[in-house]
Amino acid sequence: SILIRELFADYAKKNPVTEADAKAEYEKFKAQNSGEEVRARHILVEKEDDAKALIAQIKGGAKFEELASKNSKDTGSAANGGDLDFAKPSSYVPEFAEAITKLKKGEMTDAPVKTQYGFHIIKVEDTREAQFPAFDDVKAQILQRLQQQKVGAFQQELKSKAKTDY
Repeated sequence: SILIRELFADYAKKNPVTEADAKAEYEKFKAQNSGEEVRARHILVEKEDDAKALIAQIKGGAKFEELASKNSKDTGSAANGGDLDFAKPSSYVPEFAEAITKLKKGEMTDAPVKTQYGFHIIKVEDTREAQFPAFDDVKAQILQRLQQQKVGAFQQELKSKAKTDY
């Protein structure tokens, strides 16, 4: 066990991850996750008629946040007035994502959006470009993860070359 640990430590020392490797990994992640994020609120109910009634109340002047707190069955967001914070549309179920991308800042769905969870009333509060921490803020974690991947690949290579005849 000690010898194996030393072998991997020695491999890691002789095969370090460079800052250039980390920067490339950071840029790759950033490119994959760039784009627009949307801050939305929603109210989730069981029945379409309930959702239509809530839409009518909101259009009549009722506050979206108050109705979300009182009526939404999504307990996680109901406590915050239905606030889902900023997220990429692709992080939601397809029907929800499609509805969100059609709305502009301040707009709400005119009709309930049906998903596997029930019926949603969705309001877009804001949009922004995806936010990323600065490279220097995450460099240590990226270097560590890349080093672990390198050592893991070395370990797999050793296993595949090992002769086990017993």
